[in-house]
Amino acid sequence: MIKAIGIALTGLNAATQRLNASASNIANLTTEGSLEEGGQAPYSALTTVSKSLGNTPGGVRTDVVAKNPPYVPAYSPDSPFADEQGIVGVPNVSLEEEIVNLKLSEITYKANIATIKASENLSDELLSLFDDKV
Repeated sequence: MIKAIGIALTGLNAATQRLNASASNIANLTTEGSLEEGGQAPYSALTTVSKSLGNTPGGVRTDVVAKNPPYVPAYSPDSPFADEQGIVGVPNVSLEEEIVNLKLSEITYKANIATIKASENLSDELLSLFDDKV
């Protein structure tokens, strides 16, 4: 049962990482920058990558990494970051994708909290049975 709690905690961490990446992407949605060498680069959009930890200890490891590509060119001739053709870099962020990520984080939180509660209930029941026998 302790293993189940540990695995659920890694799931909670994964949800937190996904939530933080999405929040950062949404907050920096309009943070444009120059595509020219030496100029102020645009905000690099983030995503998460999760890998299984296998059977020992179990669960997942989640890292926040730059999205590929982190930013894309856009036409904005009035921007101070625009080149001669009026092109700037804008974050490669899709609000639709970020809303889905936020919802996935919520669902992941709820599922892992339910796992922890179920493990707690099983532990309580086991201790109750043990007390009855002793």
